[in-house]
Amino acid sequence: MNTVKAIYPGSFDPVTNGHLDLISRGSKIFDHLVVAILRNSAKDPLFSIEERVEMLTEELAGLEHVSIATFDGLLIDFAREQQAQAVMRGIRAISDYEYEFQMALMNRRLAPEVETIFLMPDAKYSFVSSRLVKEVARLGGSVEGLVPKRVIERLKKKA
Repeated sequence: MNTVKAIYPGSFDPVTNGHLDLISRGSKIFDHLVVAILRNSAKDPLFSIEERVEMLTEELAGLEHVSIATFDGLLIDFAREQQAQAVMRGIRAISDYEYEFQMALMNRRLAPEVETIFLMPDAKYSFVSSRLVKEVARLGGSVEGLVPKRVIERLKKKA
Protein backbone atom coordinates (compact mmCIF):
# COMPACT_ATOMS: atom_id res chain seq x y z
CA MET A 1 0.00 0.00 0.00
CA ASN A 2 1.36 3.42 -0.95
CA THR A 3 1.64 6.06 1.73
CA VAL A 4 1.56 9.75 0.94
CA LYS A 5 4.02 11.97 2.73
CA ALA A 6 3.70 15.75 2.54
CA ILE A 7 5.93 18.63 3.58
CA TYR A 8 4.42 21.74 5.17
CA PRO A 9 7.22 24.31 4.97
CA GLY A 10 7.43 27.70 6.62
CA SER A 11 9.38 29.94 8.93
CA PHE A 12 6.90 29.45 11.82
CA ASP A 13 8.37 32.55 13.48
CA PRO A 14 6.21 32.14 15.54
CA VAL A 15 3.72 29.35 14.97
CA THR A 16 0.18 30.74 14.74
CA ASN A 17 -3.23 29.19 15.25
CA GLY A 18 -3.63 29.34 11.48
CA HIS A 19 -0.55 27.14 11.09
CA LEU A 20 -1.89 24.74 13.70
CA ASP A 21 -5.26 24.58 11.95
CA LEU A 22 -3.58 23.61 8.67
CA ILE A 23 -1.28 21.08 10.37
CA SER A 24 -4.22 19.42 12.12
CA ARG A 25 -6.19 19.19 8.89
CA GLY A 26 -3.15 18.09 6.86
CA SER A 27 -2.47 15.30 9.35
CA LYS A 28 -5.88 13.86 8.46
CA ILE A 29 -5.30 14.08 4.70
CA PHE A 30 -1.77 12.70 4.44
CA ASP A 31 -0.32 9.51 5.88
CA HIS A 32 2.59 11.56 7.23
CA LEU A 33 3.09 15.32 7.43
CA VAL A 34 6.54 16.84 7.95
CA VAL A 35 6.37 20.35 9.37
CA ALA A 36 9.56 21.80 7.89
CA ILE A 37 11.06 24.92 9.43
CA LEU A 38 13.09 26.93 6.96
CA ARG A 39 16.54 28.01 8.14
CA ASN A 40 16.87 31.21 6.13
CA SER A 41 20.05 33.14 6.83
CA ALA A 42 18.73 36.10 4.79
CA LYS A 43 15.97 36.70 7.36
CA ASP A 44 16.43 37.92 10.91
CA PRO A 45 13.96 35.77 12.85
CA LEU A 46 12.63 36.73 16.26
CA PHE A 47 12.91 33.12 17.48
CA SER A 48 15.87 30.82 16.94
CA ILE A 49 15.47 27.55 15.07
CA GLU A 50 15.67 25.74 18.42
CA GLU A 51 12.90 27.90 19.90
CA ARG A 52 10.67 27.34 16.88
CA VAL A 53 11.22 23.58 17.08
CA GLU A 54 10.35 23.73 20.81
CA MET A 55 7.16 25.73 20.17
CA LEU A 56 5.99 23.35 17.45
CA THR A 57 6.90 20.30 19.53
CA GLU A 58 4.82 21.66 22.44
CA GLU A 59 1.84 22.47 20.27
CA LEU A 60 1.87 19.29 18.17
CA ALA A 61 2.29 16.85 21.05
CA GLY A 62 -0.20 14.04 20.63
CA LEU A 63 -0.86 14.74 16.96
CA GLU A 64 -0.31 11.51 15.08
CA HIS A 65 1.57 11.17 11.80
CA VAL A 66 3.30 14.55 12.16
CA SER A 67 7.01 15.20 12.55
CA ILE A 68 9.13 18.34 12.70
CA ALA A 69 12.29 18.96 10.71
CA THR A 70 14.46 21.88 9.66
CA PHE A 71 15.89 22.57 6.24
CA ASP A 72 17.70 25.13 4.15
CA GLY A 73 18.15 25.44 0.44
CA LEU A 74 15.54 24.45 -2.10
CA LEU A 75 12.29 23.09 -0.71
CA ILE A 76 12.07 20.62 -3.56
CA ASP A 77 15.48 19.15 -2.65
CA PHE A 78 14.25 18.68 0.92
CA ALA A 79 11.02 17.09 -0.35
CA ARG A 80 13.02 14.61 -2.40
CA GLU A 81 15.33 13.90 0.53
CA GLN A 82 12.24 13.15 2.64
CA GLN A 83 10.74 11.04 -0.18
CA ALA A 84 7.62 13.22 -0.05
CA GLN A 85 5.00 13.14 -2.75
CA ALA A 86 3.43 16.50 -1.90
CA VAL A 87 4.03 19.97 -0.55
CA MET A 88 1.18 21.47 1.45
CA ARG A 89 0.79 25.25 1.45
CA GLY A 90 -1.68 27.56 3.13
CA ILE A 91 -3.51 30.23 1.16
CA ARG A 92 -5.06 33.11 3.09
CA ALA A 93 -5.76 35.64 0.35
CA ILE A 94 -5.41 36.28 -3.36
CA SER A 95 -1.98 37.83 -2.75
CA ASP A 96 -0.83 34.53 -1.18
CA TYR A 97 -2.20 32.63 -4.15
CA GLU A 98 -0.23 34.64 -6.71
CA TYR A 99 3.06 34.03 -4.91
CA GLU A 100 2.29 30.39 -4.06
CA PHE A 101 1.14 29.68 -7.61
CA GLN A 102 4.49 30.88 -8.98
CA MET A 103 6.37 28.78 -6.42
CA ALA A 104 4.25 25.71 -7.19
CA LEU A 105 4.95 26.03 -10.90
CA MET A 106 8.69 26.41 -10.31
CA ASN A 107 8.65 23.41 -7.97
CA ARG A 108 6.75 21.42 -10.62
CA ARG A 109 9.40 22.35 -13.17
CA LEU A 110 12.17 21.22 -10.80
CA ALA A 111 10.39 18.10 -9.56
CA PRO A 112 7.32 17.11 -11.58
CA GLU A 113 6.76 14.11 -9.31
CA VAL A 114 6.00 16.33 -6.28
CA GLU A 115 2.51 17.85 -6.19
CA THR A 116 1.58 21.09 -4.42
CA ILE A 117 -1.64 21.05 -2.42
CA PHE A 118 -3.23 24.32 -1.29
CA LEU A 119 -5.37 24.50 1.85
CA MET A 120 -7.22 27.49 3.23
CA PRO A 121 -7.14 28.04 6.97
CA ASP A 122 -10.32 28.45 8.97
CA ALA A 123 -11.84 31.85 8.09
CA LYS A 124 -11.09 33.20 11.57
CA TYR A 125 -7.37 32.87 10.79
CA SER A 126 -7.50 34.12 7.20
CA PHE A 127 -5.71 37.37 8.07
CA VAL A 128 -3.17 35.99 10.55
CA SER A 129 0.52 35.90 9.66
CA SER A 130 3.61 35.46 11.79
CA ARG A 131 4.84 38.84 10.61
CA LEU A 132 1.63 40.57 11.70
CA VAL A 133 1.60 38.75 15.05
CA LYS A 134 5.18 39.85 15.78
CA GLU A 135 4.41 43.45 14.86
CA VAL A 136 1.26 43.66 17.00
CA ALA A 137 3.01 41.97 19.96
CA ARG A 138 6.04 44.27 19.64
CA LEU A 139 3.76 47.31 19.79
CA GLY A 140 1.96 45.99 22.87
CA GLY A 141 -1.26 44.83 21.20
CA SER A 142 -3.13 41.65 22.03
CA VAL A 143 -2.54 38.53 19.94
CA GLU A 144 -4.87 36.46 22.12
CA GLY A 145 -6.63 33.84 20.02
CA LEU A 146 -4.17 34.21 17.14
CA VAL A 147 -1.34 32.17 18.64
CA PRO A 148 -1.21 29.54 21.40
CA LYS A 149 -0.93 30.80 25.00
CA ARG A 150 2.63 29.44 25.31
CA VAL A 151 3.62 31.45 22.24
CA ILE A 152 2.12 34.60 23.79
CA GLU A 153 4.33 34.01 26.85
CA ARG A 154 7.39 33.67 24.63
CA LEU A 155 6.48 36.81 22.67
CA LYS A 156 6.19 38.79 25.92
CA LYS A 157 9.68 37.67 26.95
CA LYS A 158 11.09 38.89 23.62
CA ALA A 159 9.43 42.33 23.86
